[in-house]
Amino acid sequence: MSSPAYARPVPPRARRAAARGGSPFDPQETPLARTRRARRMARELALIYPDAHCELDFTNAFELLVATVLSAQTTDRTVNRVTPVLFSKYPDAQALAGADRADLEEVLKPTGFFRAKATSVLGLAQALLERFDGEVPGRMADLVTLPGVGRKTANVVLGNAFDVPGLTVDTHFGRLVRRFGWTAEEDPVKVEAEVAELLPKREWTMFSHRVIFHGRRVCHAKKAACGACGLAQWCPSYGIGPTDPEAATKLVKTPVASDTE
Repeated sequence: MSSPAYARPVPPRARRAAARGGSPFDPQETPLARTRRARRMARELALIYPDAHCELDFTNAFELLVATVLSAQTTDRTVNRVTPVLFSKYPDAQALAGADRADLEEVLKPTGFFRAKATSVLGLAQALLERFDGEVPGRMADLVTLPGVGRKTANVVLGNAFDVPGLTVDTHFGRLVRRFGWTAEEDPVKVEAEVAELLPKREWTMFSHRVIFHGRRVCHAKKAACGACGLAQWCPSYGIGPTDPEAATKLVKTPVASDTE
């Protein structure tokens, strides 16, 4: 009995293109075949990362929103070291909107770009007070009107604080779905739209976490650990990094070490 179409290795032409530095996206792959392959890979990721989750610490939507804004150009680990102090001083939008700027900048300094981030979170808190009575809105259309909040940040908040499914297209996510040959798009909004067509909506939030885990631990930007990757059978980019299992395993990062990219 032959294996189902989605379980067959991807066409050699796609892997040859990836090996030459070209796009692994295969325009000859039918939408149905791509969808089946994507869903098979998504199921495998669920097995590989059963503990995938948002790595920013938070207790409510306000904390997650601010933490996500602060996570730009730094690691989640750094943000998690700063936010306990930040939220003990400024636990809600009203308190943060009235923060002394110099004091706020001092708290945010470890995250980098602290002056710009202070401006962002002050503006964010003031907008929440003025337009939403200090509460974080639970709709994409409202969230993206807030200072410093784009679709990526909005999807993080919606998915993890409101249980509204969303795809978080950060640098890891975009890099991996292009390597998977699911899309050739570079624009995050277009990437989000194309991937959304491949997966059931209910899976979007957890799938985002799993892809980010995989990007941090295995499918690195500079050297992917292809020989230690559980998705190799379905990935057209297999071979862009070491395929020898022993060499590849040395590249795999532990959860603690992975929060550095």
